[in-house]
Amino acid sequence: MDLALLRTFVTVHRAGSFTRAAALLGLSQPAVTSQIRTLERQLGRPLFLRQARGVTPTSIGDELAHKAAPHLDALVEIAETGLDSGSAVRTLHLAGPPEFTAERALPALTALTSQDGHSYALRTSFGNAEEALEGLAAGHHDLAIATARPRGPLLTATPLCDEEHVLVAEPCWAARIADGRLGRRTAASFRDIPVVEVHESLPFVSRYWTAVFDARPTASGFVIVPDLRAVLACVTAGAGLAVLPRYLCAPALERGDIVALHDPAVPPLRTYFLSVRTGTLVMPHIARAHEWLVRAATDWA
Repeated sequence: MDLALLRTFVTVHRAGSFTRAAALLGLSQPAVTSQIRTLERQLGRPLFLRQARGVTPTSIGDELAHKAAPHLDALVEIAETGLDSGSAVRTLHLAGPPEFTAERALPALTALTSQDGHSYALRTSFGNAEEALEGLAAGHHDLAIATARPRGPLLTATPLCDEEHVLVAEPCWAARIADGRLGRRTAASFRDIPVVEVHESLPFVSRYWTAVFDARPTASGFVIVPDLRAVLACVTAGAGLAVLPRYLCAPALERGDIVALHDPAVPPLRTYFLSVRTGTLVMPHIARAHEWLVRAATDWA
């Protein structure tokens, strides 16, 4: 049986689509379709059921994928590492949100490269969840950190950590709020404070307002800057209020540069997921980085 046909088959099985598989393989969609039909003729059985959106494997297709995928992944690993892998410097491609990646993931991975004798070279791309996962699926990245769990068999996700969100402002703004009790403040308590956000849609403030006050914010953005670290700098300078991850603003809170404006009984949380293309954890450098990040995340309270 032709290994190229099996490789195409496994890619389609994981991608759930001839179109996406073609992009991953660098082939045209007709070429992928032709290869799958050839393999089906050789086996004498259908491997996929064609649907309006993508394909679904038959029971024979699932069985073949279960048997073939581990061996194909092992062959890919041999091709990736070469016969003299001990002396090679492997490049790890990581994608994720700029703030979390810079403050959490990169320091952890840098520690790993130092521990392993600089056996890894790191390449990082910043982007939102959709961009990171699309790039991972297309083969541009080895690992992707995102606040969304990918769907389908092409990508495999592991919960990494939860991020607590805090409503903060510079102390002078807190002093202007009439109700001094943090836990009893309502959305109306903050209506006269300007908002600092990463986008005009106010994603962080809207999520907080919905989760805590069961309401939508009525204010528009006063300062819009697409980086949470810049949002923190503006808030510290007195520009207004913002909703920030606790890990990012904890030092400023401890110093008193900013203060929490509210103390909800259940603070809003957002989960980060660490995703890989299914099957790539057989590659030692990806598996090691994945394991290291998951382990490091246990301390990211």
